[in-house]
Amino acid sequence: MAHVDPTTVRWLASPEGHESLHGLPEYREADAVGLASRLRAAGHSAERVAALLTQKRLQARAQEKFGEFADGMLFTPDGLEQASRLEVAATHAGRYATASLATVHDLGCGIGSDAMAMSALGVTVHGVDADPLTAAIADVNLRPWPDSRARTGVAEDFEAPLDPLHSRTGVWLDPARRTPGVTDRSGRTRRVFRLDEISPSWDFVLSVARDVPATGAKLSPSLPHDIPPLGTEAQWTSWQGTVLECTVWWGPLVKEAGRSARVLRKGAPPVEVDQRTCEDDPAAALSLADTGRWLYEADRAVTRAGLIGTVTGAVSGKELEAGLGYVTSDDAVDLGHARRYEVLEAMPFSGKGLRGWLRERGVTGLTVKKRGIRLDEDQLRKQLKIGRGAGDGDSATVVLTRVGGEQAVLVVEAS
Repeated sequence: MAHVDPTTVRWLASPEGHESLHGLPEYREADAVGLASRLRAAGHSAERVAALLTQKRLQARAQEKFGEFADGMLFTPDGLEQASRLEVAATHAGRYATASLATVHDLGCGIGSDAMAMSALGVTVHGVDADPLTAAIADVNLRPWPDSRARTGVAEDFEAPLDPLHSRTGVWLDPARRTPGVTDRSGRTRRVFRLDEISPSWDFVLSVARDVPATGAKLSPSLPHDIPPLGTEAQWTSWQGTVLECTVWWGPLVKEAGRSARVLRKGAPPVEVDQRTCEDDPAAALSLADTGRWLYEADRAVTRAGLIGTVTGAVSGKELEAGLGYVTSDDAVDLGHARRYEVLEAMPFSGKGLRGWLRERGVTGLTVKKRGIRLDEDQLRKQLKIGRGAGDGDSATVVLTRVGGEQAVLVVEAS
């Protein structure tokens, strides 16, 4: 974030900086140059003008994650992208509050979104971040809770209390999944995906969990199932169908050992499933002839967690193809962790055959869902001679997938 350092952050948090920031109009890129000129004319330095405009732009972006709370927070581009969104941070914080922990050490606190959620539930948070700018921003974001603070420091310097259970102490780790160094034009650094590239290291996370039983670590949703130690809970969390993370919980923070999935959707209560209600060996469809009246699309957190058996078991269904998250059944059941569609037609996948089916029924608009088949959707639409909108005819939704190892197309309607 150019022209911003901890000194500038402290100014943004001062009465003058706070008034200057909150006095700015809603950010619009087209107005940025003119607004910068007015700020310079009002006596602000180039560094402070850049900081004000950057924060206003990031606050506008942060509305999607933090809602009205974004206007009272400060951000960095990387910090905003990596921060736990409000609904997910509340999930993390709830575990620590339910475990009656008094203090949590947030090792790698970022801009402080998780620390804020914990503090709001009465937990005192001591946050550290290796980046002085990010630590300064986190400390500003924690101002409403004077007992919680953030400072510059590295996770590896953490010293566990002699008796963490008696002192009701916990640890939260969100290892960096970006490489330090050169940023792109948006101010963000390169992401990393391998467990051995995170910082602090996975070995360090394990060592902390050995010393402090109440430990949680936020990791990539691509975490392999065989990585979390026995006795822990690995929970995959999604928001609006997108898997955001896999969090590993130890000790008193564990609800049910093993794999679990938490499904979050706007306006709906959270849904959790785990291995207790999961069929060990879900039945599989052998061919299109096994396709029932209903198609269930498991939430991707459920699929990532390897819990498709929670869907097949609930609907007495069969998995279309292992690992794809589609289940077929003749039973209509409302599930919070899977969407249900009525199957109107099931046929082997063929561009020519699908085009004929759509033409016969006057379909001119198409929604395409695909899993397990690699194809260029735009090329398919050209082949089908059909667009994305309804046009003058009807619209249809098609699922391109695999059934019993063969490519198939299912025409479906949302239930």
